[in-house]
Amino acid sequence: MSDRPDPLPEWLTQATRITVLTGAGISTDSGIPDYRGPNGVWTRDPDAEKLVTLSYYVADPDIRRRAWLMREDLARGDVRPNAGHRALVDLERQGRLRALVTQNVDGLHQAAGSSPDLVLELHGTVHEVECLSCGDRTTTVQALARVDAGEPDPACLVCGGILKTATVSFGQALDAAVLDAAAAAAADCDVFLAVGTSLGVHPAAGLTDVAASAGARVVVVNAEPTPYDSLAALVVREPIGTALPRLLAA
Repeated sequence: MSDRPDPLPEWLTQATRITVLTGAGISTDSGIPDYRGPNGVWTRDPDAEKLVTLSYYVADPDIRRRAWLMREDLARGDVRPNAGHRALVDLERQGRLRALVTQNVDGLHQAAGSSPDLVLELHGTVHEVECLSCGDRTTTVQALARVDAGEPDPACLVCGGILKTATVSFGQALDAAVLDAAAAAAADCDVFLAVGTSLGVHPAAGLTDVAASAGARVVVVNAEPTPYDSLAALVVREPIGTALPRLLAA
C-alpha cells in the first residue's frame, strides 16, 4: 500500500476492465458538499439528514418544503463537472472502463460525457421526481417551476400523492436491477477503483468485497481513511481532481 504512487504500478496502467465506484467526494470540487466529511452537510447540521429520510419526508410537510429548496441548485444544472469526472470520461474513451457505479444523484458523470449505459446510479437521480403513491414520473425542473409559482410542496398531478425526487432516501430500498448490475461489474473487473467515498454505507461499500474476492486489485482515492484501506493495493490521499487524471492516464 502506498500513499503516493510514483511511478504508477504496472497492474494499474495495464488494467483493461476497471470498475469505478464514486461517492460524494468526487463532486465537492463542483461545489457540492459531501455528507460525512469534516465540513459535510450532516457534520455541520445533523438535522439535515431528516431531509433525505423517507419517514420524516412523508410525515412532515415542512421537511418536504425544505427538501425542495435543497434540491433546487443541483436539479437546475447550476453545478458543472470537474477534472475528476472528466478523467473518468477519458478512461471510458481508452476502452478500459467496465462500469461507473455512483452513489451520487447529481448526474455530473453524464454531464461530463460518460455514457449513460455505463453509469449505474445506486441512489437514483435528482433530475426526476416520482409520486410515492402512483409512481408517475416527471422532471424535477417541472416540479421546481411549481415551487417557484407558489406551491412549496407540489403534489402529484395524476393522483394527488406526495412527490419526491427519484433518489433513494434512508428507509427506501435500492433498485434491485441496478444493484445486481453493480455487483456483476465488481465481480468482473481487474481493478476496482473507489473514489471519494467513505466506504461506510452498505450495500455500496460491499462491492469492494465482491471485487476483492473475485481477484481484483482495490484502489482507494479518498481524503479520509476508509474501512477498506487495509484491503487496498493502493491508497491515494491526493485531491481527486489531480489524482484521477494521473492514475488513469493512457
